[in-house]
Amino acid sequence: MKKKKNPYKCKECGYESIGYLGKCPSCGTWNSFEEVQEVEVDLKAKTRLKAKAQPLGQGKFVETKRYETDISEFNRVLGGGVVRDSVSILTAKPGAGKSTLLLQVCQDFASHGLKVLYASGEESQSQIYARARRILESISDKLWVVSSNSLDQVLAEVASIDPDVLVLDSIQTFQTSEYTSRPGSPTQTMACANEMVSLAKGDRPRMVFIVGQMTKEDELAGVRSLEHLVDTVLMIEGDSGDPLRTLYTTKNRFGSTGEMGFFEMTEKGLRSIDNPSRYFMTDRKPGFELPGSALTVLREGTRPIVVEIEALVSRSFTPYPMRIGECIKREHLQTLISILEERGKQRLMDKNIVVKTTGNIPLRETAANLALIMSVYSSLTNKALPSKTLFLADVGLTGELKAIPNLEARILEGRRLGFEEIITGPVAESLKEKYDLKTPHTLSEVLKNF
Repeated sequence: MKKKKNPYKCKECGYESIGYLGKCPSCGTWNSFEEVQEVEVDLKAKTRLKAKAQPLGQGKFVETKRYETDISEFNRVLGGGVVRDSVSILTAKPGAGKSTLLLQVCQDFASHGLKVLYASGEESQSQIYARARRILESISDKLWVVSSNSLDQVLAEVASIDPDVLVLDSIQTFQTSEYTSRPGSPTQTMACANEMVSLAKGDRPRMVFIVGQMTKEDELAGVRSLEHLVDTVLMIEGDSGDPLRTLYTTKNRFGSTGEMGFFEMTEKGLRSIDNPSRYFMTDRKPGFELPGSALTVLREGTRPIVVEIEALVSRSFTPYPMRIGECIKREHLQTLISILEERGKQRLMDKNIVVKTTGNIPLRETAANLALIMSVYSSLTNKALPSKTLFLADVGLTGELKAIPNLEARILEGRRLGFEEIITGPVAESLKEKYDLKTPHTLSEVLKNF
């Protein structure tokens, strides 16, 4: 009997073909076709499931338990620890530290008495052992490793060891014998992911971590259904030449989405940065300030962080001066420069302007607008701003200072680090008197004081 061929589908536009195509004839995207496995659903098997409906209001449910690790930043991002019956997926660029972080988490759980199984479809057991010896102070007897790309073998090891924690690294390398498609195909990926969900949320709750590969567009590889299926989606950002790593969530059913944790990559693995404000600013003493630097407070997740914004203004010899912002969108930077030029009466039409932040933390909040403008003004006039001054305000197109959210939390972080002067937009009179704030109405008023 002739074997039935599975169709191929473009993951960008949905165009289907009976065979693989290098370029989609519909949207023009290269290498976007993936094999679609036709799955036969056994409806009778579904009826044999033991799940029963229960009245939600009666509260006859087992409370969700969290397990905290000794890695404080990891706990913060997950909302206070790992939920007992949860599935989390971690993705990042190659070399960012996905496997390193999870191996540290596994050792931490094992050292607290939990059974852990680390399954890798990419590395051999000797490679995992070599990395463990390099980054871990000790290796627990409760940490098992298996090197195989067969999910069936991994499930057999789960049945034998009965672990509390399971890591699958990475899911695109595993396959189940139930389907004939290659590893990494949508069918195999979703089949393996569904097995992990069933394993985590069954009669024996477990914590499951899945490593997901990342595409060249810096997105989680595979179908979007994978992100919908899991409880938490974690991402690590960081350049290979920079030791800073940022861990954050794009989805979290058990905590706030967007919470961020900061790590430093060392020879001994990832280390938590417990006081990130000191990492993202230069601590200059009064009298040692330099032009082109201004300080503000960003809110990353639920945590306020003091950030230094640096600017360099130089003369341009071309008709179109450069506007470069490594940490901010070009359109946003152009808008703030226009405000400084028109409302602040500064000549910038013949000036190149480069803006960056210490630690390369992105400027996503409008709360940093005044600080960015002041850093450009400081470099333009070659006047250093006081090192103990914070700028916490948005700036409108009219040149007026605007209020920002979560102002009191930002002020408290600034006071904790010893900042004496805080310049902000309109605030309640009680808040102004409580923290002795300076609240000018326009950008022109701020510039006159510096």
